Amino acid sequence: MTRIAWIGTLGLLTLIVGAAVAWGGRQPDEVSPTDHRVLAPITHGNLTIFPVISDRRHDTSMFITLDEGLRSGEVVVSEAGQAQGLVRRGPLPPRRDGAQVNRLVLVNSSDRPLLLLAGEIVTGGKQDRVVGKDRIVPGNSDPVDLSVFCVEPGRWTGTSAQFGGIASGKPQSAYVTQMAQPSVRKEAMADKDQQKVWSEVNRSVTGMAAAAPAARVPDTTSYARVMGNDEVRKKVDAVAAPMERSYESVIRQLRNQKAVGVVVAIDGEIVWADIFASTPLLEKYWPKLVRSYATEAITRRGRKGGADVKAAQAFLDDLNGSRQVVETEPGIFRHTEVVGAGFHAFELASLLPKTGFDVHVSKMAE
Repeated sequence: MTRIAWIGTLGLLTLIVGAAVAWGGRQPDEVSPTDHRVLAPITHGNLTIFPVISDRRHDTSMFITLDEGLRSGEVVVSEAGQAQGLVRRGPLPPRRDGAQVNRLVLVNSSDRPLLLLAGEIVTGGKQDRVVGKDRIVPGNSDPVDLSVFCVEPGRWTGTSAQFGGIASGKPQSAYVTQMAQPSVRKEAMADKDQQKVWSEVNRSVTGMAAAAPAARVPDTTSYARVMGNDEVRKKVDAVAAPMERSYESVIRQLRNQKAVGVVVAIDGEIVWADIFASTPLLEKYWPKLVRSYATEAITRRGRKGGADVKAAQAFLDDLNGSRQVVETEPGIFRHTEVVGAGFHAFELASLLPKTGFDVHVSKMAE
Protein backbone atom coordinates (compact mmCIF):
# COMPACT_ATOMS: atom_id res chain seq x y z
CA MET A 1 0.00 0.00 0.00
CA THR A 2 1.40 3.39 -0.96
CA ARG A 3 0.50 6.78 0.40
CA ILE A 4 1.54 10.08 -1.21
CA ALA A 5 1.64 13.43 0.54
CA TRP A 6 2.93 16.86 -0.43
CA ILE A 7 5.27 18.46 2.09
CA GLY A 8 5.22 22.23 2.78
CA THR A 9 6.03 24.97 0.32
CA LEU A 10 9.26 23.34 -0.83
CA GLY A 11 7.19 21.14 -3.12
CA LEU A 12 8.71 17.95 -1.73
CA LEU A 13 6.91 14.76 -2.61
CA THR A 14 6.91 12.23 0.22
CA LEU A 15 6.32 8.62 -0.62
CA ILE A 16 5.90 6.21 2.27
CA VAL A 17 5.96 2.54 1.47
CA GLY A 18 5.29 0.01 4.22
CA ALA A 19 5.73 -3.74 4.74
CA ALA A 20 8.88 -5.41 3.52
CA VAL A 21 10.10 -2.83 1.00
CA ALA A 22 13.52 -3.50 -0.48
CA TRP A 23 15.99 -0.76 -1.45
CA GLY A 24 14.56 -0.64 -4.95
CA GLY A 25 13.52 1.77 -7.65
CA ARG A 26 17.07 2.71 -8.61
CA GLN A 27 17.82 4.06 -12.05
CA PRO A 28 20.09 1.90 -14.24
CA ASP A 29 23.10 4.19 -13.79
CA GLU A 30 22.86 4.47 -10.02
CA VAL A 31 25.28 2.72 -7.70
CA SER A 32 24.01 -0.54 -6.23
CA PRO A 33 25.46 -2.11 -3.07
CA THR A 34 27.35 -4.76 -5.07
CA ASP A 35 29.39 -2.04 -6.81
CA HIS A 36 31.26 -1.39 -3.56
CA ARG A 37 34.05 -3.51 -2.11
CA VAL A 38 35.32 -3.33 1.47
CA LEU A 39 39.08 -3.52 2.02
CA ALA A 40 41.15 -4.70 4.97
CA PRO A 41 40.71 -2.46 8.02
CA ILE A 42 42.91 0.27 9.43
CA THR A 43 42.89 0.46 13.23
CA HIS A 44 44.13 3.03 15.72
CA GLY A 45 43.16 2.54 19.33
CA ASN A 46 39.49 1.52 19.46
CA LEU A 47 38.68 3.09 16.07
CA THR A 48 38.60 0.86 12.99
CA ILE A 49 37.95 2.11 9.47
CA PHE A 50 37.32 -0.15 6.49
CA PRO A 51 38.08 1.66 3.19
CA VAL A 52 35.44 1.18 0.50
CA ILE A 53 36.24 1.25 -3.22
CA SER A 54 34.05 1.16 -6.31
CA ASP A 55 34.54 0.62 -10.04
CA ARG A 56 31.86 3.20 -10.71
CA ARG A 57 32.97 6.76 -11.49
CA HIS A 58 30.78 9.84 -11.45
CA ASP A 59 31.69 13.44 -12.23
CA THR A 60 30.92 15.47 -9.10
CA SER A 61 32.97 18.54 -10.03
CA MET A 62 29.77 20.56 -10.52
CA PHE A 63 29.00 20.58 -6.80
CA ILE A 64 30.15 23.18 -4.29
CA THR A 65 30.46 22.18 -0.64
CA LEU A 66 29.21 24.18 2.34
CA ASP A 67 32.79 25.00 3.39
CA GLU A 68 33.65 26.28 -0.09
CA GLY A 69 30.48 28.35 -0.26
CA LEU A 70 30.90 29.93 3.18
CA ARG A 71 34.55 30.80 2.54
CA SER A 72 33.78 32.44 -0.81
CA GLY A 73 30.72 34.24 0.54
CA GLU A 74 28.55 32.70 -2.18
CA VAL A 75 26.58 30.71 0.40
CA VAL A 76 24.92 32.59 3.26
CA VAL A 77 23.11 30.97 6.20
CA SER A 78 21.03 33.11 8.55
CA GLU A 79 18.23 32.95 11.10
CA ALA A 80 14.79 32.72 9.56
CA GLY A 81 13.70 36.10 10.94
CA GLN A 82 16.61 37.88 9.23
CA ALA A 83 15.39 36.80 5.81
CA GLN A 84 11.83 37.95 6.40
CA GLY A 85 10.05 38.90 3.20
CA LEU A 86 12.35 36.74 1.11
CA VAL A 87 11.55 33.31 2.49
CA ARG A 88 8.74 31.20 1.10
CA ARG A 89 6.47 31.00 4.11
CA GLY A 90 5.32 27.73 5.61
CA PRO A 91 2.81 27.11 8.38
CA LEU A 92 5.41 27.33 11.19
CA PRO A 93 4.76 30.26 13.58
CA PRO A 94 7.68 32.65 14.20
CA ARG A 95 9.51 32.62 17.50
CA ARG A 96 10.31 36.01 19.01
CA ASP A 97 11.99 37.97 16.21
CA GLY A 98 11.15 35.30 13.63
CA ALA A 99 14.09 33.05 14.45
CA GLN A 100 13.27 29.42 15.21
CA VAL A 101 15.35 26.71 16.84
CA ASN A 102 14.80 24.14 14.10
CA ARG A 103 14.84 26.42 11.07
CA LEU A 104 17.50 28.40 9.21
CA VAL A 105 17.51 30.05 5.80
CA LEU A 106 20.21 29.43 3.19
CA VAL A 107 20.93 31.31 -0.03
CA ASN A 108 23.26 29.83 -2.66
CA SER A 109 24.47 32.64 -4.93
CA SER A 110 27.00 30.40 -6.65
CA ASP A 111 26.45 29.19 -10.21
CA ARG A 112 27.06 25.67 -8.93
CA PRO A 113 24.67 23.44 -6.98
CA LEU A 114 25.44 23.17 -3.27
CA LEU A 115 25.80 19.76 -1.61
CA LEU A 116 24.68 19.95 2.01
CA LEU A 117 25.27 16.98 4.31
CA ALA A 118 23.43 16.04 7.48
CA GLY A 119 25.76 16.49 10.43
CA GLU A 120 27.49 19.65 9.18
CA ILE A 121 27.54 22.25 11.94
CA VAL A 122 27.14 25.99 11.38
CA THR A 123 28.06 28.33 14.22
CA GLY A 124 26.71 31.77 15.05
CA GLY A 125 23.24 33.28 15.00
CA LYS A 126 21.29 32.70 18.18
CA GLN A 127 22.42 29.06 18.55
CA ASP A 128 24.84 26.74 16.74
CA ARG A 129 22.92 24.28 14.55
CA VAL A 130 23.50 20.94 12.87
CA VAL A 131 22.00 20.18 9.45
CA GLY A 132 19.38 17.46 9.82
CA LYS A 133 19.19 16.05 6.29
CA ASP A 134 21.27 15.69 3.13
CA ARG A 135 20.06 17.87 0.27
CA ILE A 136 21.11 19.70 -2.88
CA VAL A 137 20.47 23.43 -3.31
CA PRO A 138 20.58 24.59 -6.94
CA GLY A 139 22.84 27.42 -8.03
CA ASN A 140 21.54 30.99 -7.81
CA SER A 141 18.76 29.75 -5.57
CA ASP A 142 15.93 31.54 -3.87
CA PRO A 143 16.18 31.47 -0.06
CA VAL A 144 15.72 27.87 1.10
CA ASP A 145 14.33 26.81 4.48
CA LEU A 146 16.66 24.34 6.19
CA SER A 147 15.64 21.73 8.73
CA VAL A 148 18.23 21.93 11.52
CA PHE A 149 18.75 20.99 15.16
CA CYS A 150 20.35 23.04 17.91
CA VAL A 151 23.70 21.80 19.26
CA GLU A 152 24.03 24.65 21.78
CA PRO A 153 21.13 24.34 24.23
CA GLY A 154 22.18 27.13 26.61
CA ARG A 155 22.05 30.16 24.31
CA TRP A 156 19.36 32.15 22.49
CA THR A 157 21.14 35.44 21.84
CA GLY A 158 22.72 36.61 18.64
CA THR A 159 26.51 36.43 18.32
CA SER A 160 26.63 37.16 14.58
CA ALA A 161 24.19 38.00 11.82
CA GLN A 162 25.25 35.03 9.73
CA PHE A 163 26.50 31.52 10.34
CA GLY A 164 29.95 30.18 9.54
CA GLY A 165 32.52 27.70 10.79
CA ILE A 166 35.08 27.43 13.58
CA ALA A 167 38.22 29.55 13.19
CA SER A 168 40.57 27.45 15.36
CA GLY A 169 43.13 30.24 15.19
CA LYS A 170 43.34 30.16 11.41
CA PRO A 171 42.72 33.05 9.00
CA GLN A 172 39.16 33.69 7.83
CA SER A 173 39.81 31.93 4.52
CA ALA A 174 40.52 28.72 6.43
CA TYR A 175 37.25 28.66 8.39
CA VAL A 176 35.54 25.30 8.05
CA THR A 177 32.39 23.75 9.41
CA GLN A 178 32.61 20.79 11.73
CA MET A 179 30.95 17.43 11.22
CA ALA A 180 29.03 16.13 14.21
CA GLN A 181 30.09 12.71 15.42
CA PRO A 182 27.89 9.74 14.39
CA SER A 183 25.90 9.53 17.65
CA VAL A 184 24.81 13.17 17.28
CA ARG A 185 24.13 12.78 13.54
CA LYS A 186 21.98 9.75 14.30
CA GLU A 187 19.61 11.64 16.59
CA ALA A 188 19.17 14.40 14.01
CA MET A 189 18.85 12.16 10.94
CA ALA A 190 16.96 9.10 12.20
CA ASP A 191 15.13 10.12 15.36
CA LYS A 192 14.65 13.77 14.31
CA ASP A 193 14.29 14.63 17.98
CA GLN A 194 15.68 17.90 19.37
CA GLN A 195 15.72 16.67 22.96
CA LYS A 196 17.70 13.57 21.95
CA VAL A 197 20.16 15.74 20.01
CA TRP A 198 20.68 17.86 23.14
CA SER A 199 21.13 14.73 25.25
CA GLU A 200 23.80 13.40 22.89
CA VAL A 201 25.55 16.78 22.79
CA ASN A 202 25.66 16.86 26.60
CA ARG A 203 26.91 13.27 26.76
CA SER A 204 29.62 13.97 24.17
CA VAL A 205 30.81 17.15 25.86
CA THR A 206 30.96 15.33 29.21
CA GLY A 207 32.78 12.42 27.59
CA MET A 208 35.36 14.67 25.97
CA ALA A 209 36.00 16.50 29.24
CA ALA A 210 36.61 13.13 30.93
CA ALA A 211 38.82 11.88 28.08
CA ALA A 212 40.94 15.04 28.08
CA PRO A 213 41.21 15.97 31.78
CA ALA A 214 44.14 18.30 31.11
CA ALA A 215 42.07 20.31 28.66
CA ARG A 216 40.57 23.55 29.83
CA VAL A 217 37.20 22.76 28.35
CA PRO A 218 35.33 26.07 27.99
CA ASP A 219 32.33 26.70 30.21
CA THR A 220 29.83 26.55 27.39
CA THR A 221 26.98 24.44 26.09
CA SER A 222 28.30 24.79 22.53
CA TYR A 223 29.28 21.41 21.08
CA ALA A 224 31.25 23.19 18.33
CA ARG A 225 33.26 25.34 20.74
CA VAL A 226 34.17 22.40 22.95
CA MET A 227 35.31 20.32 19.98
CA GLY A 228 37.24 23.35 18.68
CA ASN A 229 39.10 23.80 21.98
CA ASP A 230 42.89 23.52 21.46
CA GLU A 231 43.44 20.70 23.97
CA VAL A 232 40.37 18.78 22.87
CA ARG A 233 41.46 19.17 19.26
CA LYS A 234 44.87 17.70 20.13
CA LYS A 235 43.15 14.71 21.74
CA VAL A 236 41.05 14.14 18.62
CA ASP A 237 44.03 14.68 16.32
CA ALA A 238 45.97 12.00 18.20
CA VAL A 239 43.44 9.50 16.85
CA ALA A 240 42.42 11.17 13.59
CA ALA A 241 45.83 12.13 12.17
CA PRO A 242 47.44 8.66 12.11
CA MET A 243 44.18 7.19 10.83
CA GLU A 244 44.09 9.74 8.02
CA ARG A 245 47.73 9.08 7.06
CA SER A 246 47.24 5.29 7.09
CA TYR A 247 44.10 5.57 4.98
CA GLU A 248 45.82 7.73 2.37
CA SER A 249 48.79 5.34 2.29
CA VAL A 250 46.53 2.35 1.62
CA ILE A 251 44.71 4.13 -1.20
CA ARG A 252 48.00 5.26 -2.81
CA GLN A 253 49.21 1.67 -2.84
CA LEU A 254 46.06 0.57 -4.66
CA ARG A 255 46.70 3.08 -7.46
CA ASN A 256 43.78 2.42 -9.83
CA GLN A 257 41.36 1.40 -7.09
CA LYS A 258 39.87 4.64 -5.83
CA ALA A 259 38.21 5.03 -2.47
CA VAL A 260 34.65 6.35 -2.27
CA GLY A 261 33.85 5.82 1.39
CA VAL A 262 34.31 3.98 4.67
CA VAL A 263 32.66 1.61 7.11
CA VAL A 264 33.37 2.60 10.71
CA ALA A 265 33.65 0.41 13.82
CA ILE A 266 34.21 1.37 17.46
CA ASP A 267 35.69 -1.35 19.70
CA GLY A 268 35.00 -3.84 16.93
CA GLU A 269 31.32 -2.92 16.67
CA ILE A 270 30.21 -1.55 13.29
CA VAL A 271 28.39 1.75 13.80
CA TRP A 272 28.41 3.77 10.57
CA ALA A 273 29.14 4.03 6.83
CA ASP A 274 29.60 7.02 4.52
CA ILE A 275 29.76 6.45 0.76
CA PHE A 276 30.22 9.12 -1.95
CA ALA A 277 29.79 9.23 -5.72
CA SER A 278 33.46 9.95 -6.39
CA THR A 279 36.91 9.97 -4.84
CA PRO A 280 37.28 13.78 -5.14
CA LEU A 281 34.04 14.25 -3.21
CA LEU A 282 35.20 11.92 -0.44
CA GLU A 283 38.52 13.79 -0.31
CA LYS A 284 36.73 17.09 0.31
CA TYR A 285 34.83 15.72 3.30
CA TRP A 286 37.42 13.26 4.60
CA PRO A 287 39.33 15.60 7.00
CA LYS A 288 36.22 16.48 9.00
CA LEU A 289 34.65 13.03 8.66
CA VAL A 290 37.67 11.26 10.14
CA ARG A 291 37.70 13.76 13.01
CA SER A 292 34.03 13.03 13.68
CA TYR A 293 34.78 9.30 13.80
CA ALA A 294 37.74 9.94 16.12
CA THR A 295 35.54 12.00 18.45
CA GLU A 296 33.04 9.14 18.57
CA ALA A 297 35.83 6.70 19.42
CA ILE A 298 37.06 8.92 22.27
CA THR A 299 33.67 9.68 23.81
CA ARG A 300 31.94 6.33 23.35
CA ARG A 301 32.82 2.70 23.88
CA GLY A 302 31.23 -0.11 21.91
CA ARG A 303 30.23 -3.58 23.01
CA LYS A 304 33.50 -5.28 22.02
CA GLY A 305 32.38 -6.75 18.72
CA GLY A 306 34.44 -8.72 16.25
CA ALA A 307 34.05 -6.70 13.07
CA ASP A 308 36.02 -7.98 10.09
CA VAL A 309 35.94 -7.41 6.33
CA LYS A 310 33.12 -9.92 5.86
CA ALA A 311 30.97 -8.22 8.49
CA ALA A 312 31.71 -4.76 7.09
CA GLN A 313 30.80 -5.89 3.57
CA ALA A 314 27.57 -7.43 4.84
CA PHE A 315 26.69 -4.20 6.65
CA LEU A 316 27.31 -2.19 3.49
CA ASP A 317 25.34 -4.53 1.24
CA ASP A 318 22.25 -4.94 3.41
CA LEU A 319 19.87 -2.16 2.39
CA ASN A 320 16.64 -4.14 2.55
CA GLY A 321 14.14 -2.44 4.82
CA SER A 322 10.62 -2.72 6.13
CA ARG A 323 9.87 0.96 5.52
CA GLN A 324 10.98 3.50 2.97
CA VAL A 325 10.43 7.26 2.89
CA VAL A 326 11.23 9.22 -0.27
CA GLU A 327 11.28 12.99 -0.54
CA THR A 328 11.79 14.53 -3.96
CA GLU A 329 12.39 18.05 -5.14
CA PRO A 330 11.71 17.50 -8.86
CA GLY A 331 14.70 18.01 -11.10
CA ILE A 332 17.04 18.63 -8.15
CA PHE A 333 17.33 15.72 -5.71
CA ARG A 334 15.70 12.63 -4.25
CA HIS A 335 16.28 11.77 -0.58
CA THR A 336 15.47 8.22 0.51
CA GLU A 337 15.36 6.90 4.06
CA VAL A 338 15.23 3.14 4.57
CA VAL A 339 14.45 1.60 7.96
CA GLY A 340 15.58 -2.00 8.29
CA ALA A 341 16.34 -4.57 10.94
CA GLY A 342 18.90 -2.84 13.13
CA PHE A 343 19.75 0.03 10.81
CA HIS A 344 18.75 3.32 9.18
CA ALA A 345 20.10 4.15 5.71
CA PHE A 346 19.91 7.44 3.81
CA GLU A 347 20.50 8.03 0.11
CA LEU A 348 20.83 11.39 -1.63
CA ALA A 349 20.45 11.12 -5.41
CA SER A 350 21.04 14.05 -7.73
CA LEU A 351 18.33 14.64 -10.35
CA LEU A 352 20.12 17.59 -11.94
CA PRO A 353 20.92 17.44 -15.68
CA LYS A 354 23.68 14.97 -16.58
CA THR A 355 23.56 13.31 -13.15
CA GLY A 356 20.94 10.81 -11.96
CA PHE A 357 23.30 9.09 -9.51
CA ASP A 358 23.66 8.72 -5.74
CA VAL A 359 25.82 11.55 -4.45
CA HIS A 360 26.00 10.37 -0.84
CA VAL A 361 24.78 7.31 1.05
CA SER A 362 25.05 6.99 4.81
CA LYS A 363 24.06 4.08 7.01
CA MET A 364 23.89 3.80 10.78
CA ALA A 365 23.56 0.77 13.02
CA GLU A 366 20.79 0.89 15.63
